Amino acid sequence: MQLTQFTDYGLRSLMYLAVQPDRFSSVREISDHFGISRNHLVKVVHRLAQLGYVSSTKGKGGGIRLAHDPKSVRLGDLVRALETNMTIVECFNRATNTCTMISSCTLKHFLADANTAFLHSLNKHTLADTTANKRLFQKR
Repeated sequence: MQLTQFTDYGLRSLMYLAVQPDRFSSVREISDHFGISRNHLVKVVHRLAQLGYVSSTKGKGGGIRLAHDPKSVRLGDLVRALETNMTIVECFNRATNTCTMISSCTLKHFLADANTAFLHSLNKHTLADTTANKRLFQKR
């Protein structure tokens, strides 16, 4: 399994915002910090705002910041919200499945269990847990 770049950027952006709770940050600031595409990050931040993870303010002195306490943002829930396709194998999607073993295959059940365990394991941790080392977010 591999998380999309979209989810990766979303996680990093929220981590960055979590260590700066008392101020607004800009998308450019975050993209510069991580050396990632500003245009891509705009889409990610827009989705995070739609999902209620960040709040944004326009105009001078505006920007984005976390909408919730980092201790309340569970990582598994966040990944589930950002990943549009958690189908590990093709048989998880009935619309596009072409596997001929679908009716009697047990592998799909094991993979579904592993996927559930992955998200459950992530939900043992919060956004706050990811930002213990504040030095990662210092200006370079």
